[in-house]
Amino acid sequence: MSSRSASPTRRRLLAALPAVAASVLLAACDPVGFAPTPPRVDGSAPVQVALLVPGGSGDSGRQVLATSLENAARMAVSDLGGVQIDLRVYETAGSPERAAAAATRAVEEGARIVLGPVFSGEASAVGAAVAPRGVNVLSFSNNTDIAGDNVFVLGHTFENTAQRLLDFAAREGRGQVMVVSESTDEGRAAEAAINRAAARSGNAAIVATERYAFSQQGIVDALPTIASTARSSGAQTILMTANSAGALPILAQLLPENRVGPPRFQFMGLTRWDLPPATLQLRGLQDGWFALPDPAVSDRFQQRYAAAYGGDPHPLAGLAYDGVAAIGALVGTGRSDPLSAAALTQGSGFVGVNGVFRLRRDGGIERGLAVATIRDNEMVILDSAPRAFVGAGS
Repeated sequence: MSSRSASPTRRRLLAALPAVAASVLLAACDPVGFAPTPPRVDGSAPVQVALLVPGGSGDSGRQVLATSLENAARMAVSDLGGVQIDLRVYETAGSPERAAAAATRAVEEGARIVLGPVFSGEASAVGAAVAPRGVNVLSFSNNTDIAGDNVFVLGHTFENTAQRLLDFAAREGRGQVMVVSESTDEGRAAEAAINRAAARSGNAAIVATERYAFSQQGIVDALPTIASTARSSGAQTILMTANSAGALPILAQLLPENRVGPPRFQFMGLTRWDLPPATLQLRGLQDGWFALPDPAVSDRFQQRYAAAYGGDPHPLAGLAYDGVAAIGALVGTGRSDPLSAAALTQGSGFVGVNGVFRLRRDGGIERGLAVATIRDNEMVILDSAPRAFVGAGS
C-alpha cells in the first residue's frame, strides 16, 4: 500500500456487488479518445492499477470512504479469477494538487490505468496530469461536466437516472413532464441533466420547469406558481429533483394540498426514495416512481462486504468494485490495448455490483436501473433493471 490521490477534466461532483464475478460482454466500439497511444498491457503478468482514495486529510468521513473504496476494490480483485491485478493505493486527501502528483507518480511506477479519485476537481487534475502518457482515468465522480478526453465517470449520474425515468414515463402514457427543482447549483445541474436526457430519449417532453428558493418559506412562496403551471402546462408527470434531506418531504406534503398530485399528476423523483428508509413513509410519495440499481445484485454485495469487513460499505464503495471488474474483464480478453478508450467504451459493457454498466465515448456512463414505486410504505419494483444492453452504445 502506498499513498492516495485523485482527479480528471472540467467541473462538479455527486455521488454510490457481489459474487457476480465481474464479467464483460465483448462488443467493439469505434476507436475514441485522445492522441497519445495508451500503454501496452502484458496480460500474462500482473497489471498495475492505481487506486486514488480521499484519505490522508485527517477528516474522519473521508477516511471511512477511503477505506471502504479500498476494501471493495480488493474484494473485486479477489473475485476476478485468472486475471492478475497489482492494486496500489494512493491517498489524495481530496486535494487536486496532491491527486495529480500521486497519479503522476503512479504512472511513473507502472500504473496502466487510474481508478478514482472521488471529487471532480481532483479528477480533472488527474486527467490532465496523466493524459500525455495515454493513461485513462475511471473517476468515482458523477459529475459529467468533467467527463471527456481520458476521463470517465463511474458515479450514478442525474442524466442516466433521468433518461430511465423519462423513457418509463413515456411508455406508461405519462411522457409530458414538468420539472420542479431548487434554485441552487445542484438544482440547476439536475435540470440540465434532465433536459439532456429528454433530448437523448426523444420519448418524453419537458413541458414546464418551476423553481423554488431553497428554504421552507421559499417552497411555500413558490407553490401557487408551481400549481398554476402544472395545471396549465398539460403536464402529466411532476419530476422532483429534491432529496430526502432537502425539500422532498415538504413538497410531498404541500403539492397535494395545492391540488397537484395523483391521480391527475404522477409524481417522479430524480433521487432515491428508499433512502433513508423513513422516506418510504411519506404519504405524498405513495405510488410515486424513482430509479435505483438492481436491488438483488446490490444487496448481495452489501451482505458480502459486511461479512468480510464487519460493517456496511459506504454508498460509493460499489463504484470501486465496478471499476476493478471492468478492468479485470478487459485484461482477461488478452488484447494488447485492453485499457484504451476503444476497449473501455465497448457497447456490451460490464457487470458489476450495481448491475450492468457501460462507459460512453463522451466520458459519461449508462447504468442499467430498475424503476420502483412505493405501496403501503414499501418499495415495489415496477420494471426490473436490464441484465444486458441492446445496441452499440454512444
